[in-house]
Amino acid sequence: MRHTVLVVDDDAANRLTLERILAREDFDVVHAESGREALERLRGQPVDLVLTDLKMPGMTGLDVLKAVRTLDADVEVVVMTAYGTVETAVEAMKEGAYDFVSKPVKRVDLVKTLHKALEKRALQLENRRLREQLDTSEGDFIGRSAVMTSLMEEVEQVAPSDATVLVAGPSGTGKGRIAKLLHGLSRRREARFVTVNCAAIPEALLESELFGYEPGAFTGATKRKEGRFDLARGGTLFLDEITEVAPATQVKLLRVLQEGEYERVGGTQTLKADVRVVAATNREIEGEVAAGRFREDLFYRINVIRLNVPPLKDREADAALLAQHFLVRFARKNGKEVRSFTQEALDALQAWHWPGNVRELENAVERAVVLCRGDRIGLADLPPPLREGTGRRRLAFEVGTPLKDIERRMIVETLRYCGGDKNLAASLLGITARTIYRREAEWAQEGRDDADG
Repeated sequence: MRHTVLVVDDDAANRLTLERILAREDFDVVHAESGREALERLRGQPVDLVLTDLKMPGMTGLDVLKAVRTLDADVEVVVMTAYGTVETAVEAMKEGAYDFVSKPVKRVDLVKTLHKALEKRALQLENRRLREQLDTSEGDFIGRSAVMTSLMEEVEQVAPSDATVLVAGPSGTGKGRIAKLLHGLSRRREARFVTVNCAAIPEALLESELFGYEPGAFTGATKRKEGRFDLARGGTLFLDEITEVAPATQVKLLRVLQEGEYERVGGTQTLKADVRVVAATNREIEGEVAAGRFREDLFYRINVIRLNVPPLKDREADAALLAQHFLVRFARKNGKEVRSFTQEALDALQAWHWPGNVRELENAVERAVVLCRGDRIGLADLPPPLREGTGRRRLAFEVGTPLKDIERRMIVETLRYCGGDKNLAASLLGITARTIYRREAEWAQEGRDDADG
């Protein structure tokens, strides 16, 4: 594939020299003698790279760089700098330049730098394409909350490696989709992504499912069967609910992760594993280790990289965005002309605590789309629990309950709802945090007085 390079230099002789070098390397060359002309070229035709001199009259190379990054952030920029202007070149790199080359330009250095810049650009474009492709179906990664932004940054950083990853989080948060995203952004993406739900396969069959078996291994084994490690060769093996694996099979998994070797059930031939393992659990795995239900050495092997997927209640700001995404998907799927939510419905969606996480939200929106009779989903279209309350805990008191007891229970329950955050609890109750501290001190003193009495 040929690439187009825009050469920007006010020196005609330099432009000609660079054009000859690049043409011999099968680049298509466009040139400009000033920054303003460079911008006209950029607006007129697509380019893959910009090679610009730093020191030019009028619009400098640094100005060109900033303009290019504004017009098209996918275009990589390499700057040329003369002796004595290296500091300016470093400044250019801080502004987003890929690299710089010193004048007089050496052909080998220039070509090497341009090819590396193109490799970076190709990787960025491919990753974006894959993310967009996955985002079409992986709606639970839509969001602007800080926790999801941080998680996606971790996924992008970890995906290109072969390191074993443990994805932890409650049910319904999308751990399996995180695993697919890791595969889709990895160098193994052209090979298979194979899933094993360790909880869904009976203990007696899990070993043969993972490693395969040879004829005669057990009654009914008439021919060889490949296991999931065989099927995922060159790709990614996703071990969902790994904490459900029995101790005997845990030993064999440990060997694969530690030594990269395994045998089929009933076989004697040692096979080499070539898979990237991603595991997931919705349990507190350290507690499983402490209780002796999960091997500590296996835990260390799968916990090389840990990605924690947040529950939906910790990313409340994303609920409306997710709901709209699911609305569009299910309206299209069901042939409905539903376009939006009423404010009342949105308020209810954002107030609910979502014990089933994104999966529950997805189901709620699908139900609402199917039941909706107009073009807007209203409160009446939502599941009963959502429309009957905000999802926050309701408290009931008998007539005649002392106000002091009501106040105490309200404060205690609101603190529990807020995870102990006194400032948040005070805001919800319309009091100051100082009041909560004072009441807690009074209750503690009352407890001591009762004990003394």
